[in-house]
Amino acid sequence: MPTAILTGQPVPGSSIEGDLRSLGFEVRSAADPADAESLLAQVPGDRRVAVVDARFVGHLHALRLGLTDPRFPLAAIPGAVTAQPAGRRALTHALVRETAAPGALLVDSLADRIAGALDADVHRPELGSLVAAVPADPQARNEARQAVTAVDDEAVRLKSAVKARDGFFTTFFISPYSRYIARWCARRGLTPNQVTTASLLTALIAAGCAATGTRGGFVAAGVLLIASFVLDCTDGQLARYSLQYSTLGAWLDATFDRAKEYAYYAGLALGAARGGDDVWALALGAMVLQTCRHVVDFSFTEANHDATANTSPTAALSGRLDGVGWTVWLRRMIVLPIGERWALIAVLTAVTTPRVTFSVLLVGCAFAAAYTTAGRVLRSLTRGAARTDRAARALADLADSGPLVAPLARAVPVPAPLSAGAGALLVVISAALWGAAWPTLLAALGSVALSAAAVSRPLEGALDWLVPPFFRAAEYGTVLILAAESEVNGALPAAFGLVAAVAYHHYDTVYRIRGGAGAPPRRLVRAIGGHEGRTLVVVVLAVVLTAAQFTAALTVLAVAVALVVLLESIRFWVSAHRQGAPAVHDEGEPA
Repeated sequence: MPTAILTGQPVPGSSIEGDLRSLGFEVRSAADPADAESLLAQVPGDRRVAVVDARFVGHLHALRLGLTDPRFPLAAIPGAVTAQPAGRRALTHALVRETAAPGALLVDSLADRIAGALDADVHRPELGSLVAAVPADPQARNEARQAVTAVDDEAVRLKSAVKARDGFFTTFFISPYSRYIARWCARRGLTPNQVTTASLLTALIAAGCAATGTRGGFVAAGVLLIASFVLDCTDGQLARYSLQYSTLGAWLDATFDRAKEYAYYAGLALGAARGGDDVWALALGAMVLQTCRHVVDFSFTEANHDATANTSPTAALSGRLDGVGWTVWLRRMIVLPIGERWALIAVLTAVTTPRVTFSVLLVGCAFAAAYTTAGRVLRSLTRGAARTDRAARALADLADSGPLVAPLARAVPVPAPLSAGAGALLVVISAALWGAAWPTLLAALGSVALSAAAVSRPLEGALDWLVPPFFRAAEYGTVLILAAESEVNGALPAAFGLVAAVAYHHYDTVYRIRGGAGAPPRRLVRAIGGHEGRTLVVVVLAVVLTAAQFTAALTVLAVAVALVVLLESIRFWVSAHRQGAPAVHDEGEPA
């Protein structure tokens, strides 16, 4: 149980002790700084501790924001400061300095003095209209209490549960009521991870309904997909409402989003097959396009994560457009974020066929990908930012280069995106023209050499963030084309499974980097061959095996890759959660 140390004389009628207890704190009182230092030393080092001024007047949610957010080792609001185990040493040193300073016998404003004396970074949450104050006299106390009464604490808390930046559909058709579902869940002790799991199960049931291939099944699938999305919004709102952030929760939320969408694609393809229509190529194409879109997003974001300057005219124009209300929502809808995309899929599933659903989805995602990528290319070409070493390392990790690249890596005077793009075009076009033939194998070998050239130097160029997306397009596209050209039942579903397994590995890499844990271990990348190794293996299998044997080989490869990456991923995230890794909650862009 966390401990709160109240400093100073109790104020008659104050609710501070009760408020702290309602937040889960064990409350102790200190008469002077030396007493506070002694009480702090008695608190076990693995517990959160807070120092709070007994004269504090403010909203309960202000205290909650300041003292219970698990993402920050140190945090403070007026009249209160807190430390998690990671920030405990800094808090202790600050208190010791205050105890030894002139006037140390004065306990008034001790919490604020400690916060000011902390050497480490202290998180100070934005309170907005919430009140957090330490009145110095009765008149100021009455004024502060009136200010507290004038603001509805619960209304502010509900509003803050909604993501500040979200898509049009989510903002106007989901969040107005999902926030109340989040509050309902919080009051019944449900956790965000439980809601995330419920969302996944709902989406899997939706995929099962779509797989029936009946009109009733398609209608039910569309309704359940929207229900799954409502729960998907609810889990994040529940995390913000109750400040239940965790590394494991962030990973589950991001991973399950991809699993839900791609499982639904598979369900639609199975349902179409029951009706005699083979749309597996469209389903796999939709997954490839959507995953490549996400890789573009991730690579661009990581490349500019800590850029030192940005003088891009394109960025300036974007900022000006954000000042015009309707353009904000139009631009958010154009990129087809998860809310708009799932709503589109749900409606089309219910009223049309899987083939129409995938066709419209492909056109919409292709337009969104072209729009966002073009804008980012323009920003990159016209900006004046310096790429940092951290960004270059992140791009190298996202590239997912395997053991074949290292021996061939030779610095060449060719821009990395040009080498990566040429390699991708070489193998994909060859697969489309010659299929499972020796020219395609030679092209795959050439693609490996070009891939090695692309990563032979640090990825610090203006457009080097395009390298990982080119590698993804080459690998996924080659698998799709060779499976489609085999014209054997089961080849495309096997390819779908393989791409899904590899895509999971690539998403997992992103989430580890965003969580500050770095990329997956090199042994994992070597074990699954890297992007160039897997592409070459698929081409070799297609060339030397019969179509039926190729299908079986793809199935075995998909299962093997899935087992390796899932076991390592689950081991890592569960271990990180148990070891108390810093809590993560990535607002990010709508996916």
